[in-house]
Amino acid sequence: MEKYMLPSKSDLVQVKLADLELSAPDLRQVEESKSVAIARWMIDVIEANLKSGKLSVNNLLPSKAEFAYFLGVSVGTIQNALRYIEDKGYVESKQRIGTIVKNKSEKSGSMRKLTSKRDIAILEVKKFIVSNKLKAGSYLPSSRAISAMIGCSSNTTRLAFEYLCGIGVLEHRSKKTAEGGWVVKSLNFDDLNSSNAESAQKTLVLKIEKDLKDYIDNNFKPGDRLPSHAQLSYELKASIKTIHDALKTLINDGILLPRRGRYGTTVIKCPKDCDAELKLEKSIFAPAKDTAFYYYEKTQNAIKSMIADNYEIGSKLPSIMELAKTMDLSPNTIRKAFQNLAKEGYLSFTRGRYGGTFVVDIPQRGEEAFKWLAVNPQYAKLYSN
Repeated sequence: MEKYMLPSKSDLVQVKLADLELSAPDLRQVEESKSVAIARWMIDVIEANLKSGKLSVNNLLPSKAEFAYFLGVSVGTIQNALRYIEDKGYVESKQRIGTIVKNKSEKSGSMRKLTSKRDIAILEVKKFIVSNKLKAGSYLPSSRAISAMIGCSSNTTRLAFEYLCGIGVLEHRSKKTAEGGWVVKSLNFDDLNSSNAESAQKTLVLKIEKDLKDYIDNNFKPGDRLPSHAQLSYELKASIKTIHDALKTLINDGILLPRRGRYGTTVIKCPKDCDAELKLEKSIFAPAKDTAFYYYEKTQNAIKSMIADNYEIGSKLPSIMELAKTMDLSPNTIRKAFQNLAKEGYLSFTRGRYGGTFVVDIPQRGEEAFKWLAVNPQYAKLYSN
């Protein structure tokens, strides 16, 4: 598995433009796109300030808005420029973190990111070249015409052209990239015939799903409990939210079984054995949301019995914290049970110095029915008949 890093924004230092040695570039007479001209200026700024010590590797660059205000251009133009210098290896960007200065001479782990629209356009342009049997020296249609063919915006397609130009696949024989003149320079790319062509268009969640399956196959067997979301986030170098979304898919596919509380998420079959028959006990475990209902309903019935045996209308119940300690439950579970009992008309809440939770009706004792059943696997056959 490829190695990734997951930096925390709180551990990084963000540099302000005022802290750097720089002067605004003249963008009035440039013969290339503004984004490329700004990117070249950014590279000069980064190199100069790394040398002077004003900037360090792993510093966060100033925000896109700050760059845009200083140069008098749009944030979108700055975004395009940052993509250009990221391709050159000077920085790496991550959503919700920022743009991190890299050391070009060192090969360190990269960050997991969503597949960008530009990356998809790059792949589609390569497919266009191959499917139309273009050779080195062949002229391409304009980026606007290609964008209509591949279903991407004109700006995204132009960025894809500029990237392919930077890696030597295309060259431009006109003064400005907005004009035509894009020529195939080299057919030296083979990723269309590999799994990269398929994976390039996958979302980040789908990529994590694949890595999770490999991680489970290599480290766990049916019946084992998975580590926490936080531990998986550390292992796979992805956010906890991304891990959560990927796990949901594996749960829906019958690979994992979520259980409440200390039981956690359990492996019920290995991804490589997806055709294997599921364990019988899996069929009698309700989904996590139903087990949650059971847990709150059980608590509500316990509180109803307590009210019927020990309290009268108008009596004040113990506080949530007191009941949580007495019943050995979380305060949140008690709070939700109180809320449901209030909706059923048994309790009411008041605020202030003399406030609290008061009984407004006495529950009737009756048979308790639950919507969830958990049994030992050794009894599974009895319940499956």
